[in-house]
Amino acid sequence: MLRKLHIQNYAIINELEIEFSGKLNIITGETGAGKSILVGALGLVLGDRADTGVLQDKEKKCFVEALFDTEGRESIAGFLKENDLDAGDELGIRREITPNGKSRAFVNDTPVNLSQLKSLSLMLVDLHQQFDTLELNTALFQQEVVDALADNTAVLKQYRAIFHSYQRTKKELEALQAQQTAANAALDYNQFLFDELDEAGFNENELEELDTELKLLNNAENVKMQLSSICYELNESDQPLVQQLKTLQHKLHSLDQYHSGIADLAKRLQSAQLELQDIAGELNHINNSVRYSAERIQFVNDRISLGYKLQKKHGVNSTQELLQLKDDLQQKLNDILNIGESISQKEKEVNVFLKQAEELAQRMSAGRKKAVKPFMEQVNTLLAKVGMPNARFKADVNPQDALGENGSDAVEFLFDANKSNRFEPVQKVASGGELSRLMLCIKSLVARKLQLPTLIFDEIDTGISGEAARQVGNIMKELSVSHQLISITHQPQIAARADAHYFVYKAISRDKIVTSIRLLSNDERITAIAQMLSGEKPTAAALQNAREMVGN
Repeated sequence: MLRKLHIQNYAIINELEIEFSGKLNIITGETGAGKSILVGALGLVLGDRADTGVLQDKEKKCFVEALFDTEGRESIAGFLKENDLDAGDELGIRREITPNGKSRAFVNDTPVNLSQLKSLSLMLVDLHQQFDTLELNTALFQQEVVDALADNTAVLKQYRAIFHSYQRTKKELEALQAQQTAANAALDYNQFLFDELDEAGFNENELEELDTELKLLNNAENVKMQLSSICYELNESDQPLVQQLKTLQHKLHSLDQYHSGIADLAKRLQSAQLELQDIAGELNHINNSVRYSAERIQFVNDRISLGYKLQKKHGVNSTQELLQLKDDLQQKLNDILNIGESISQKEKEVNVFLKQAEELAQRMSAGRKKAVKPFMEQVNTLLAKVGMPNARFKADVNPQDALGENGSDAVEFLFDANKSNRFEPVQKVASGGELSRLMLCIKSLVARKLQLPTLIFDEIDTGISGEAARQVGNIMKELSVSHQLISITHQPQIAARADAHYFVYKAISRDKIVTSIRLLSNDERITAIAQMLSGEKPTAAALQNAREMVGN
């Protein structure tokens, strides 16, 4: 609820502070005293557009702060947490307008943007001014009213959870189907590329090894000649190197007895001789394996040519990259085969969620249709009491082509102001005053089932008096038992129902006319109501009547 409103330098308000009751707060005062200016100032902290024209003193900033009690309001706590704002049982909103036109907003002393401020204000205050586009005109509010009366709250929460799962799963299915369509379009081409690589049948590092082999084959005669010459010198010449080393090793060994270091050298010479003998053997083996083969050269050339052609085609540079590409293509082909199974499974999930959502939607629809008839009768009865005997209200529940966020129905509130039997959407045919009274009637019926914010009515009594005004006051009084109401009124019948009665008046301060406000005592209330009944100087009868109205 709104506990306190503090205003500085706004329009003809120099500075004032109001502490509100948690029930029915009534604001009265003469025309032009500044009652609606209070609403305008409150509109600033609720996110209305700022204008330097409202500054009383053009050299100072305008300051409007509202303090709310939000204990137990889960939606507000959730909003504060989501937007990284300090939370608590009290919520302070401040709006400042500087002389240069700059506007700033704060929630619990943390700067916020206008979008955040407006979103938060919708949870705090329901402001009804004449000719405004009221919440009553929105499809969401109309749906909430009917669902509250139909006790659909729990079912709707369950439905939305399943409907969101249905939507999410359906999107996943559509993504898989799109993926399959795209994959099918590339299936033949990918299969061709895979078959081409598979048929080539390259092994790991094959192209690199074939390239080395080709160099050997193309130089086979020269290589063989050189290897033969080396083998000859090592083993078969008149003085083979291997044999010479063996002879030298024997000679050195015979000198072991004359020097201690000769034995080690002899062993090392023997090792060199054995290593050279082994090298000679391997060279001879290589020499015997090297053969010129035109057929092999042709085969190797063909393999290398095929490999290089595929490398160029796919923009790679090695056998390993070609093999990796083949594996990737194989995976794509496997994915296309597997995606069909995934689609089939996802279709089953979609159908399960859809069936569950449809069953819950049918339950909600039945509840709505059952609730609207007594709801319309009650609203029409209240409309007659609040001075609209010719008005008729109608709530339509119409099936939609597809499931939506709120089920399978579209709820629409219709209005006929003159018993013409031509019902139109309320925003098209109802005046500002009619809309306010209609909203009051509707909210009085759903107040116990909806967590309503603070309700503010700016001159809801336009065009009514007498019994109709008394009934409006009674409805407000009943509604204020569980909700905070603030109402600006000219009707004594409404003012008499107040739990807290504030009087707005003009005063002169420092040669300037300013707006002030004060909470009236019980005697002052009686006098103010008597003045509303008979004029500035109330008669004794008016005073007695006022006492009876307040007493009752």
